[in-house]
Amino acid sequence: MAKYTLSINGQKVQVEAEPDTPMLWVIRDYVGLKGTKFGCGMALCGACTIHLDGQPIRACQTPISSIKKKNKITTIEGISANIDHVVQRAWIEEQVPQCGYCQSGQIMSAVALLKAIPNPTDADIDTYMSGNLCRCGTYNRIRKAIHTAAAALQTESNK
Repeated sequence: MAKYTLSINGQKVQVEAEPDTPMLWVIRDYVGLKGTKFGCGMALCGACTIHLDGQPIRACQTPISSIKKKNKITTIEGISANIDHVVQRAWIEEQVPQCGYCQSGQIMSAVALLKAIPNPTDADIDTYMSGNLCRCGTYNRIRKAIHTAAAALQTESNK
């Protein structure tokens, strides 16, 4: 076991874990944040998406030993305290979730997409979001919500 100091959602967290422990289990079991989901365990479905220094990564395949003390980790809980992030509002407005299981990973990827490409095309969205699977098939609503969030961001920046 080794001791690690992590920055998760702006808070310093100390955990003791084996170096090969995936960040998914550190976040869920050691830190107690349950929004990040286990999907496939092979970084193929995107349910476990978190941000590392603003970039989306798969927590199920990221060992704690690869995280540096200066790295900033953001989980779905860190996107907003009151579910009022523009992407979360768009998800609600467009009624994206069906079962909802994959949605935290979808939202994390959508937030990163809009930071990288503020006004994405359908092709941009399809490409960027292709690593996030939705068993319920809500892809059209996801795409619509991303466009809604992009429009809201542009409106906010024009004020």
